[in-house]
Parts: sequence; C-alpha cells; structure tokens
Amino acid sequence: MKTIAFIVQQTMIFSIPLLVVGMGGMYSERSGVINVGLDGGMIMGAFTGTLFINRMQGVISGQGLLLLALLVAGLSGFIFTIFHAFASINLKANQVISGTAMNMFAPAFAIFAARLVFGTQQVPFRDTFFIRRIPLLGDIPIIGPLLFQNAYLTTYIGFLIFFIAWFVIQRTPFGLRLRACGEHPGAADTVGIDVQRMRWAGTLISGFLAGIGGLAFVVPTSTESNATVYGYGFLSLAVMIFGQWRSQKILGAAFFFGLMKTIASAYSAIPGIKDLPIPATVYKMIPYIATLIVLIFMSKRSQAPAAEGIPYEKTGR
Repeated sequence: MKTIAFIVQQTMIFSIPLLVVGMGGMYSERSGVINVGLDGGMIMGAFTGTLFINRMQGVISGQGLLLLALLVAGLSGFIFTIFHAFASINLKANQVISGTAMNMFAPAFAIFAARLVFGTQQVPFRDTFFIRRIPLLGDIPIIGPLLFQNAYLTTYIGFLIFFIAWFVIQRTPFGLRLRACGEHPGAADTVGIDVQRMRWAGTLISGFLAGIGGLAFVVPTSTESNATVYGYGFLSLAVMIFGQWRSQKILGAAFFFGLMKTIASAYSAIPGIKDLPIPATVYKMIPYIATLIVLIFMSKRSQAPAAEGIPYEKTGR
C-alpha cells in the first residue's frame, strides 16, 4: 500500500502542471491561436513566483504565501503572453515562430533578472508548503493516504482549475463563442461575435494558466527556480494533442504522462522496476519517448480546431 500511495502521490505532483498548462493550451487553440510559447510562460511563472516567495517569506508563510505566489505567477504568464497574442492576432504573424521566440526570450530574461538580483541564475526559496496530512481527510481509509497525505496545495488548486476551465468552455456562452472562433470564425463573426477579442481572451487565459503551471511544477520538485522547466511546456502541448483538445481527455493524458515522469524520476523506489538492468539515463528518456510514440499514433486521428493557426480576415468570410 505504501508503494501504491507513493506512486499516486508522485504522479499527482508531476501531472498537475501538465493538466493546468494543457488546459491553457486548449483555450488558446480552441479559439484559433497556436501557442507553442507555453514553455516560456511556465518559465516566467516559475521565475516570478519563486522570486515573490523569496522576497516575502520573511513576511508571510505557509499556504497563504503559496496562493499569492501562484497568482503572481499567473499574472506574469498573462503579461508575457500579451506579446504573442499581439503578434499572432493583430499583426497576423506566424504563430509558431512567435511562440518559439517567446520560448527563447523567457529563459534569457529569467537568467538575466536572477543574476541582477542574486548574482546567480538560481532563485532559491524555502519549501514550507509540504502538507504531511490533511486533518480528518487524511484518515479516510485508502483514499486518505492516496490523496490527502504527503501532498501540496498545488494539487488541489490544479483540480479546481480543471473543473472551472471545463465548465467555462463546455457550459457557458463564453465557451461556446470561443469554440466557434476556432472552428468557423467567419460564421462566428456573422452572428456578431468579436473574433479578435475572443482569440485574445483564449490566448491570455493560456498564458495565465501556463504561469501557474510553471510555479506548480517548481514548488513540489525543487527549492529553486533555474530558468527552465525541463521541457514541461512542450510535454503539455503533447498532453493537449493526446487529449484531442477535449478537457476530459486532457485530464487522462496528463495523468498518463505524469505516471511516465514518475517512473523516470522515482524508479529506484518502485519495486520490480529498480532491479531491472536498465541504465538511469534510459529511465529519464521515458516521458519523451512516450511523447513521440503517442504523437505518432495520434497524428492520423487528430481533431484539431478547423481554423487553428489561421489568422482571421473579415474579408475572408
């Protein structure tokens, strides 16, 4: 039971950032804008969030500080993505190139700013956010050890974000308009929907969630931000594609890749795996090999939004 609980807890830690950022990517792409700059948004969120924690730990502590840091991280991702939205929507630039430029800019900025403040590219913080056990809930048989022990607040916030994001895009007029702009912007414009505004909204939501996901990745796995999220933004894109741009499928895809990451990172603590004569470097490759295999098999069944990546011109309806 302890081994199962450990695997579930680790899978949660690795899955939640993928889930949050994957949902953000879904919002952008279902509005019609490709955002490959999610990795850059995560780096910005991780940097600003850990910087906020570093500066405020003498004033605030505990889960309240983490909540504020997540908000700061989300806002930094939001602001960061404004540049991509402007280039892609207003200037009608190539969206992949714009997103790639953002991915190149983010780590450079984080390293420059960190060295300016600390003299090194690392931004350290004290991990005071680990939850050993949630009272009452942690005592529930089976479920308690799996979900309410040895956890971080980011896990529960991630699930909350997922349910809110699912409800908004599937059950509200805003979500319907957003999806219409990604499928048939001409028809959406005909019935009075401001396509540009909706695409701006979808792209900025993706940036906000990418920022949150960046800090949600760093806090449970490290005690410093190092101007990288180790390609997690690209894994989140794979999660979104594997999930076919659908909320529930993205949830399943996030946990699949989270499990692969758990095996790669904690194989030495998993009975039956640790004794296999496989080099450690091979285990570390597992999430990325799984990504390639999944995308190869999913490429022919892709259900991407019809107008994804296509700049909208009013004269084109």
